Amino acid sequence: MNSSLHRRLVFIVILGLVLPAANQFAHPGSANRKDNRMFQITSSAFQNEGNIPAKFTCDGDNISPELSWQSAPAATKSFALVVHDPDAPLAGGYTHWVLYNVPANVGHIAEDALKRAKLPQGGVQGENDGGRTGYTGPCPPSGTHRYYFHLYALDQELGLPAGLDRAGLEAAIKGHVLAKAELMGRYRRGGRKG
Repeated sequence: MNSSLHRRLVFIVILGLVLPAANQFAHPGSANRKDNRMFQITSSAFQNEGNIPAKFTCDGDNISPELSWQSAPAATKSFALVVHDPDAPLAGGYTHWVLYNVPANVGHIAEDALKRAKLPQGGVQGENDGGRTGYTGPCPPSGTHRYYFHLYALDQELGLPAGLDRAGLEAAIKGHVLAKAELMGRYRRGGRKG
């Protein structure tokens, strides 16, 4: 093979690698379509980074919002959920909800999940930082706080009893997380912006 032909072949190979990447920037819609298939969690109660309605807080009915998720990895065996406020004036923040062993075929938790050890559709509830089973809503003492709904797709079911706290759950899922989705809502008492 002469050097001219070799240079042409190398150029064609490089072009084949560069053009698809360049095409992604030329057509941003193609990148967005890929992102839409990624593991994600949403709520009909509020938009990501939006305000959580008072109904779901200590100022309202203190019930859990509806949650839905999609596009979990095919190897998912169960889901776990942690709702956490990193802005709480406590070391490590404040955990509002711990839920695990949600079956892989479940993609939705209805509004006002029961505050008992096991949910009807499957799933075991842990203990929040208030020492209670199930969800407890935002109740910031001052300012606007952020509430992160962390959903984990796991490669196994957790053979764990009800009542686990966040630290216990995080230790149990270490090395078993296939994907993580996140939804964040904000709340400030009194409806003031801040």
